[in-house]
Amino acid sequence: MATIKIKQTKSRIGAPAVQKRTLDALGLRKMNKVVEHNDTPAIRGMVQKVKHLVTVID
Repeated sequence: MATIKIKQTKSRIGAPAVQKRTLDALGLRKMNKVVEHNDTPAIRGMVQKVKHLVTVID
């Protein structure tokens, strides 16, 4: 299965609690951290919810 890399590029300070929980679920807890996940619709949906805080690296 294909994978995607997700990098947190902006701070979670000031973000709503729902978005903070989404970042936690993705494994992003610090700025500039990169995590790798399988490219599934669920992961893509979570990335879409916090697209202003993260960058997808192909």
